Amino acid sequence: ASKRETSTMPYTVWGLALAQALLTTGNILLVAVSALIGKQLASHPALVTAPVASQFLGLILATLPAAFLMQKLGRKKVFVIGNVFGIIGALVAIQALLSASLLLFTLGIFLTGIAIGIAQQYRFAALDECRAESHAKAISVVMSGGVLAAFIGPNLAIWSQNWFSQNVYVGAFVGLAVLYVLALLLIVCLPLKQQATANQAAQNVRSYGELFQQPLFVAAIASGAIGYGVMVFLMTATPLAMHHHDYAFPDIAVVIQWHVLGMFVPSFFTGHLIKKHGLKPIILLGCALLIISALINLFGQSYVHFFTSLVLLGIGWNFTFIGATQLVSLTYRPQEKGKVQGMNDFMVFTTAAIASLFAGQTVETIGWMWVNLISLPLIAVAMLLIAQTRTQV
Repeated sequence: ASKRETSTMPYTVWGLALAQALLTTGNILLVAVSALIGKQLASHPALVTAPVASQFLGLILATLPAAFLMQKLGRKKVFVIGNVFGIIGALVAIQALLSASLLLFTLGIFLTGIAIGIAQQYRFAALDECRAESHAKAISVVMSGGVLAAFIGPNLAIWSQNWFSQNVYVGAFVGLAVLYVLALLLIVCLPLKQQATANQAAQNVRSYGELFQQPLFVAAIASGAIGYGVMVFLMTATPLAMHHHDYAFPDIAVVIQWHVLGMFVPSFFTGHLIKKHGLKPIILLGCALLIISALINLFGQSYVHFFTSLVLLGIGWNFTFIGATQLVSLTYRPQEKGKVQGMNDFMVFTTAAIASLFAGQTVETIGWMWVNLISLPLIAVAMLLIAQTRTQV
């Protein structure tokens, strides 16, 4: 074995973590400004969320094709393509802001959504760079890039408002373009391992029907999708619920920032916990934290309730998402890698998109309590599926 393989964690994994940090910073930047820009440019209230919806659409549409292209072209080439989409999307958004065009801005955000969808594969690329016993730690290292993003993203959105006089949001997308250029240069320099060729990949690949006959496969995708969906559902609804209870925007912003830290800070030790206690216990613990988060909201609406609930929501998501990502890796043959990883991300992020679209409507129509009550049986389904699996890892 080479020195690169026997080291604790290959430098390529740390490189992917830095690239993840750059792109997650961009994602948080988009979250901070996209809806506000939609409100500025839209001619009708119904069009305000069009850019946000287009980002999710781009993300979802990218997941399956990206995974298949990686099987044919290799991860590096597709990651480069993803970053180019991000750069073009940011440039289109800048032009849209200068010309006050909602349609053009929505197109730009759609292109950045494609870039985000392709970047979701960074965590799977980390698995190719190390041995199986280090997989949980490798995923954790890549996800830990979000800690840096939690601090840089919101601040970059604030700092960039004074960069250009034409529109206060132009600077944000100049910053976004720079982030994608830096990530592009980083990916180009990383010696990522080559995947199987197209001919190798075509041999003995099971159909989706056969893959879904594996209880472990169903449990892995369900826990990842439900964990992500419930997190997005509660996270998106919380600012609205706090606003209804007359909390000031700075209070809401602090709760969201600590939620993001709850999502990513555990990444520094989640891999160690999985290695010590096993995948099933950590995923089940994550689900339990999601349930506790919802229950806290049912027992009160004080600032402490909202704060504690969202921190636990972030930690619960971290355990379920990292655990489910590794669990998926146990369900496919090497030549099925692209097919399974693409399907996993398609289902996870489609669930997240649906959750984000319905969260606000649910709060407004049937109330904050129901948002939390609806979440409980969904998490219970994920727990039941995971509990019934027979994996020993």
